[in-house]
Amino acid sequence: MDPQPVDTSSWAQFWDAYELFRDPMLCALIAGCVLGFLSVYVVLRRMVFVSAAVTQSAGLGVALAFFAQIHLGFAIEPTLGAAGMALVSTVVLMMDPTRMRLTRESVLGLAYALTGGAAILVGDRISQEAHDIQGILFGTAVLVERPQLIAVAVVGGVTLFMHLWWFRGLTFASFDRVGAMVQGLPVKLLDAVVMISIGLMVGVSARALGALPVFAFSTLSAIAALMLDLRLPWTFVVATLVGAISGLGGYLFAYFYNFPVGGSQTVLASTLVLLAIIVRGVRQVLTHGGTTR
Repeated sequence: MDPQPVDTSSWAQFWDAYELFRDPMLCALIAGCVLGFLSVYVVLRRMVFVSAAVTQSAGLGVALAFFAQIHLGFAIEPTLGAAGMALVSTVVLMMDPTRMRLTRESVLGLAYALTGGAAILVGDRISQEAHDIQGILFGTAVLVERPQLIAVAVVGGVTLFMHLWWFRGLTFASFDRVGAMVQGLPVKLLDAVVMISIGLMVGVSARALGALPVFAFSTLSAIAALMLDLRLPWTFVVATLVGAISGLGGYLFAYFYNFPVGGSQTVLASTLVLLAIIVRGVRQVLTHGGTTR
């Protein structure tokens, strides 16, 4: 049998229902931009699994917020639960594990497994909110509520403002720690700013979009940018653009071709990495060909 054609929606239908999709598209765009910017720190500082562990912690925070409201009678906003647990996880991961004779990788593995497993167990006791937990863990951001958009916009705006304002100090302390100490910069404070901003942004974004696309934005964006061998400021710019394209473009692709949103955003981010690898290869061939003549 011939395969069935993809059921697409027309642009006219999309614009007719634009108000319904506006908030999730804006949320994906903002989260993609800010997480793409922060992804340069995540990748260059080899904190990829920090992002994974923090996103899982955000899922646990949402599950605990629902559990507290349903079984304990405490009204906790799930977005605050996500941001709070993400922040707690970030602070724990900032500690020196060698004091407990542990490696950083072992602590990351424990945090990832524990929070992910705990989110599933807690979610099993709040079956009426199970779809929200699944959305956090796997990314099903078809619709985004206005409070979630506001949280992502506020945290994202403050994060970008602070990072652009302190750009030289933050990058110096992140990528040349010894040199920053020699220059008298408050390295520990700057480290804390980077880690806490990543934790908070991942937390609020994971609540709105899901862990899978948030992890993609916070890692794959920088990988694509780094493939192009640009100067550091331009690497941040390109990573920000890649995150934005992945967030917004992935949502549009999911809408028009009836695919899950989180998966579409993640695959688009991966595709941009592959495209960057191809561009890098072509540049190398052209450069090598020019030098051998």
